[in-house]
Amino acid sequence: MTTQRWEIEDLFARLARVLDEGTPDDIRQVYTKDILVRSPRGGELRGIDEVLEYLRSTAVDGELTQHVHSDILVSVDGDRAETSANQLTFFYRDGEAPHRRAGLRLKYTAVRTDQGWRFEEANIGRAWVQED
Repeated sequence: MTTQRWEIEDLFARLARVLDEGTPDDIRQVYTKDILVRSPRGGELRGIDEVLEYLRSTAVDGELTQHVHSDILVSVDGDRAETSANQLTFFYRDGEAPHRRAGLRLKYTAVRTDQGWRFEEANIGRAWVQED
């Protein structure tokens, strides 16, 4: 497996950590400044500032998340890569079982930047949601 592939797979792990443990501004560690995100909840978000505003506005006080990625596929072509993954997201309160779960299908484009690999485009599709 190439170093590039490992670096891009690591980007998915860093995305999960940022969403679960970071502050909204930490998303700059995984997204480019001109990121394009399409998702069922957020619609179409263009640029890091729109993504940051969305993350801040949708935060629920006391609610925590755990994001898990699997089945990561990476196809590298120079300084660009097409990627896909499955994502399970668990929403919970400290010390309690999850009250909501979601299964998502992700298609991302990653690009090599001066700071390393970053996601430039994110297409997030909902496979299922379960609420208690």
